Amino acid sequence: MMNSNLPEHHQALADALSGLAEQFDQAYWTEVDAAQRYPDEFVKALTDAGWLAVLIPEEYGGGGGTISDAAVIMETLERAGCSTGAAHAQMYTMGTVLRHGSEEQKGRYLPDIAAGKLRLQSFGVTEPDAGSDTTRIRTFARREGGHYVVNGSKIFTSRVQHSDLMLLLCRTTRYEDVARKHDGMSVLLVDLPQAIDAGQIEARPIRTMVNHETNELTIRDLRVPAENLIGEEGKGFRYILSGMNAERILVSSEYIGAGLYFIDRATVYAREREVFGRPIGKNQGIQFPLAQAYADLQAASLMRWQAAKLFEEGHNPAFEVNASKLLSSQALWAAANAAMDTFGGYGVAEEYGIERRFREARLPSIAPISNNLVLAQIAHGTLGLPKSY
Repeated sequence: MMNSNLPEHHQALADALSGLAEQFDQAYWTEVDAAQRYPDEFVKALTDAGWLAVLIPEEYGGGGGTISDAAVIMETLERAGCSTGAAHAQMYTMGTVLRHGSEEQKGRYLPDIAAGKLRLQSFGVTEPDAGSDTTRIRTFARREGGHYVVNGSKIFTSRVQHSDLMLLLCRTTRYEDVARKHDGMSVLLVDLPQAIDAGQIEARPIRTMVNHETNELTIRDLRVPAENLIGEEGKGFRYILSGMNAERILVSSEYIGAGLYFIDRATVYAREREVFGRPIGKNQGIQFPLAQAYADLQAASLMRWQAAKLFEEGHNPAFEVNASKLLSSQALWAAANAAMDTFGGYGVAEEYGIERRFREARLPSIAPISNNLVLAQIAHGTLGLPKSY
């Protein structure tokens, strides 16, 4: 691997992960992808080693690490060829409980999440008719005594079959009745197996072009104890937003690692593959796209580290996390295309490990948020340009 100029303590983290990553080679991920199954063995190994608990404070049994530490973990695993999307939410979704939950909730849930006894990696936000306009969600929670009764639907809710808990964003005041469109939403912590067994949540898997366990949910008279309300009623939207900075930093790190996976393999192949009596790496048509993609990945990495630094200092780096997600996803796609061109016909063959990751590389431009929405946020929020709606 090319030198990524990591500080010594972060290089030690990356080195410690190398042995684990080697256990899950290309053959493993090809089998998991072909079977469209959840990589239980990989997630268990990460859990048992404590990597997924790095952001939970030590007082709750976690690693007490920083967002930069978590970023190194995600980048290293992706660069080694692993697909971290199956487990990454376990690392950051608990942040909503950590930052906005009561002391009782933190004491009840965080130690078991840190120990791997509970999985909190499912997040019910997006709805079929609302899409990315979260303020338009219709799932509604009505207070009845000591419970909320919830009805509605969600889509693209991932890892439902492999989560014990789900953070559910719903309206407790209808959209038509709020003065500000962001008000009136609340976050509930849902016991998923219990709700599914009771028939209160029906999960319908959605098969996609990448092995990304995701579902459409139908919610019927779901009863959630009022004590499972996170923070204050009606302020859920801002709680969700507060977790997005961590998410953006971590997914950006995944994209950078995945992009470097393509560069690492394409440069080796370009040096070794000979056509017309010479290595194809001598051709500028091969050299320049790889060089450009590598430069773009390094630029995205710098933005990612700046976002992480500001986050760790307690700031709200809205521009930096959005720009990091934008730049890293674009650089990843450029690296994927450069690698595919380098490998030529072999790039679409399973045995070379490019085609699976090529499919995975397309998703980041539209999820967890579309790059067009990121650009709109930068235009409105950072540059002060007028909204078009």
